[in-house]
Amino acid sequence: MPFDVLVAVSLIYVIVLFAVAFVAERRARQGRLMILHRPIVYPLSLSIYCTAWTFYGAVGYAARSGLEFATIYLGPTLVFVGWWWVLRKLVRIGRAQRVTSIADLISSRYGKSNLLGVIVTLMSVASSTPYIALQLQSVTLSFGVFSEPAPVGWGPAVWNLPDQSATALWIAAGLALFTILFGTRNLDANERHHGVVMAIALEAVVKLVALVAVGSFVVWGVADGPADVLARIDASPIAEWDLKPGRFAGLIFVSAAAVLTLPRMFQVLVVENVDERHLATASWAFPAYLLLMSLFVVPIAVVGLERLPPGANPDLFVLTLPLALDQGKLALLAFLGGFSSATSMVIVAAIALATMVSNHIVTPLWLALNRQGAREPGDIRGLVLFSRRVSIAAVLAMGYGYYRLSGGSTALAAIGLIAFVGAAQVLPALLGGMFWRGATRRGAAAGLVTGFAIWLYTLFLPSFGGGGLISTAVMQAGPFGLGWLRPQALFGIAGLDPLLHALFWSLLFNTLFFLIFSMTSFPGPMERLQGVAFVNVFEQTAGARSWLRGQAEAEDLLSMAQRILGPEEAQRFFQAQAAGQGKGGFLPDPTPDFLARLERQLAGSVGAATAHAMISQLTGGASVSVQDLIAVAGETAEIKEHTAALEAKSAELERTARALREANEKLTSLSVQKDAFLGQISHELRTPMTSIRAFSEILMEPDLPEPMRAQYAEIIFEEARRLTRLLDDLLDLSVLEHRKAQLSVSVANLHDLISRAVQAASSTRPERAFRLERDFPAEHMPVFTDTDRLVQVFINLVSNARKYCDAERPVLRIEVKRRGGRVQIDFIDNGKGIPKQSQSLIFEKFARLTDTSRAGGAGLGLAICREIMANLGGTIDYLPGQGGAAFRVSLPLRREAGEGATG
Repeated sequence: MPFDVLVAVSLIYVIVLFAVAFVAERRARQGRLMILHRPIVYPLSLSIYCTAWTFYGAVGYAARSGLEFATIYLGPTLVFVGWWWVLRKLVRIGRAQRVTSIADLISSRYGKSNLLGVIVTLMSVASSTPYIALQLQSVTLSFGVFSEPAPVGWGPAVWNLPDQSATALWIAAGLALFTILFGTRNLDANERHHGVVMAIALEAVVKLVALVAVGSFVVWGVADGPADVLARIDASPIAEWDLKPGRFAGLIFVSAAAVLTLPRMFQVLVVENVDERHLATASWAFPAYLLLMSLFVVPIAVVGLERLPPGANPDLFVLTLPLALDQGKLALLAFLGGFSSATSMVIVAAIALATMVSNHIVTPLWLALNRQGAREPGDIRGLVLFSRRVSIAAVLAMGYGYYRLSGGSTALAAIGLIAFVGAAQVLPALLGGMFWRGATRRGAAAGLVTGFAIWLYTLFLPSFGGGGLISTAVMQAGPFGLGWLRPQALFGIAGLDPLLHALFWSLLFNTLFFLIFSMTSFPGPMERLQGVAFVNVFEQTAGARSWLRGQAEAEDLLSMAQRILGPEEAQRFFQAQAAGQGKGGFLPDPTPDFLARLERQLAGSVGAATAHAMISQLTGGASVSVQDLIAVAGETAEIKEHTAALEAKSAELERTARALREANEKLTSLSVQKDAFLGQISHELRTPMTSIRAFSEILMEPDLPEPMRAQYAEIIFEEARRLTRLLDDLLDLSVLEHRKAQLSVSVANLHDLISRAVQAASSTRPERAFRLERDFPAEHMPVFTDTDRLVQVFINLVSNARKYCDAERPVLRIEVKRRGGRVQIDFIDNGKGIPKQSQSLIFEKFARLTDTSRAGGAGLGLAICREIMANLGGTIDYLPGQGGAAFRVSLPLRREAGEGATG
C-alpha cells in the first residue's frame, strides 16, 4: 500500500478521535455526562494497559518464550479479581483527597510533602520515557512493514533524519498536539479529561476488534478450526517451552504492581474514575478484556512461524501475516489496532506526567521564587496550563530522544518490563501508606530513592547496550574493578535473569529502607493526620476535621481561589460554603473546616502539596501542634464516636453563637442607621415644607411684583417635586417589599437597557472623567422582564460607581454572562471597594456608607434595587475579592407576564 494512503488513513482515524474527544468535552461542559457514567466506559479506559507492546509484542513474546507472555495478562487479572478491596480503597482515597496523580497521592499521604512528589515525578518520568519510545518504535515499524518506502524528504530535511526517525518524529509531534489540545484545554477542579477518556474507550474497541479479527482469520481462515490450531501448537517450537517458575512468578508480580503504580494506569484507575461503583464492573470486565486480547496470541504466533520466512520479526506477525496472505483490509485494521494501542498509552502517560511536573515542580518553584507567593496577583491557571503543555512536549521529546539513542531496535525489545520494574518502586510506599499508620515521610523517601537508584544502575542504564551510558568494562568487572558491584551481578550473585535480578535487589532494599527509616523516625503532626485519613478512609465522615491554624482573610482566600479555579467556580464554592455556615453572601468565615474543604477543592487542580502550601502562606504558615494530636490518639470506637459527637455539638453551638453575634451587630448598626435616617428624613421633609410655607405666605402679599411672584412660585414647585421624590421612594420601597408592585413584562435587548442606564446616569458628576468597559457582543441577548424596573437598578449601580469610585482614573467594567436560563450582569469598578464590615449592610433600608449627617440620598437606592430584583425573580449581590466595588445582577432571561408580584 502506498505510504501516502497509509498516512491519509491514519489522519482520518485521528480526526475521528478528535471529533469524539471534542463532543465528549462539550457535553461535559454542558453537564451532560450520561455516556461517561456508563459502567462499561471505565473498564474500556483501563485498556491503556494494553499498549503496542501487548498488541504486537505479545505475539513475538509467545514465539520466543512460549506461554511466558501470559504473565503480563495474569498479573492485572489477579489484582482485579483478588485485590478488588485494595483497588476500592485506592479509589476512595483518591476521591476523598482529590489527588491528581500517583505523585500527588504519595505526597498527600506523607504530610503533603512536595519533596516526595518531586521524587515520584522524576521516577515516573524516567520509567515512562523508554516506554513511550517503545510506542513510537512500534508505530514506526508498522508504517515501515505495511507501506511502501516513504517519499524522499517526508521528514524535516534540515535535520538529515533517516526515514524511520522522521516518521517517529512526526508521530511524536502529532501525539503531543492531540494531548495538548484535549488534555490541557482547561484546569478542571477534579482533574478529569472526559474527551480523552472517550477517545481511549473508542481506541480500546478498535484494538480489540482488530486483534480478534486477525486471530479469527488465523483460526478459521488459515487453520481448520481450534482442533487444527491445537495440533499445530503441539508441533511448533512453542510446545517445547521450558517453564522457569521464578521468572514466571516474578513477571506476574511486576505486572500486577504495574496496574497500581504506572502513571497512566493510576490516571484512569483513580483520577478519571467518576463513580466508585464502576469498580465492580471493572473487576470482571477488564479481566474479560485481557482474556480476549490474549486469546489468539499463540495461534497467530504458531501460524506466523509456519507461514512466514525464517528471520521474520515475530513482533510484527499481527501485520505481516495478513499481508503475506493477501488480506490487505485485515492488515489495515490490524495497523489501526496497533496505532490505537500506542497512541492511547502515550496520550494518557503524557497527561499524567505533565500533571506531576506542573503540580510538584513548576508551581512550587513559582511559589518559592515569588515573595508574595499565594498573594501574588495574576492568573495561576495560565501558569499551570502553560507548564503542562510544555511538559507534554518535553515528555514526547524525551521519548523520541530515547528512541534515537537506543537505536530503535533490539535495545527496546524488553523495555516494557524494564518500565514495569521502575514503576514498581512506588509500591512499598503506596501500600505501606494505605495500610500502615506508622509509615513516615523519611521512610518513604529513603525507600523510593534507594530502589530507584538500584533500578537505574542494574536495569535502566544497561538497557542502552554495551558502550552506552555504562561502559563495557563496568558491566564486566564492576566500577573501580569491584566485581561485587557489577550492574547485573550485585554482591557476586551471577546467573540470575537480569530482570529478576534488578527486581529482587531494588524492591528488597526499597522495602528494607522504608521499614527501617519509618520505625526509627517519628511522623510529624500532618503525617499522623494524613495517615489516619488514608488507613481509616472508610471510617472518615464527609466533613473531616481540619487542623489548619492561623488567620486568613476570606477575601484573600477568594482572590487566590479565583486565580486557580476561575471566578465562577470559586464564587460558587464560596457561596455554597457561606450558605452552609448559615451566612448569606459570598464570604464564609475562614474556619478550620472551611480551610480544609478549600484545600481539597484546590488540590483537584494543583495537587495536595501545592494547595496546602498556598493556604499555609495565607494563614501564616501555622500547622498542627502536638497538643492537637491528642484528639486523634483515641483508638477505640467508643472514644471516636464520643469525640465526633462533641465536635458536632460544639460546631453547631459555635455556628449559632456566631450567627447571633452577627445578627446583634447588624441590628445595632441598623439601629444607628435608622436613628440617623429618621433625623435625616425629618430634616429632608421639614426643609421643603418650610420653604413651601414661607414662600406661599409671601405670594399672598397683594402688591408683590410679578417677576418675584413667578420666581417664588418656581421655588415652591421645585421644593414640592423634591418632597414628592422622597415620598415616592418610601412608597415604592413599601410596595416592593410587600410584593404588590405592578410589573409590565416585555421583551427587550439587554444591550439597549444597559445603554439607557448608562446614558441616564451620565448626569452624575459629569465633570469627572469616567471610563466604561463593555463587551457589546456579549450584551446582545433578549430578556423578557419589566424593562423599566431593570433599568432603574442599572442606573443606580452606574450612578453609585460614578459618585463613589475613588480611583485616580475611574473605570467601570460591565460584564455579561449567560448561565443556562439566567443572565449575570456584573458592575465592577477599580476603586477601593466597600469595607468588609459594611458589606452586609449595604442593601438595608437605612444604610449609608458616607457621612450620614451630610445632605444627600436617604440610603434607599440599593434597598430598592434588592426589592426590584426580588420582584423580577432575580438577585443582586455584592461580589467580594474583585479589587473594587462589584455588584452582580442575576435574573431569568424569560419571565412570563403576570408571574410574580402584581397589584
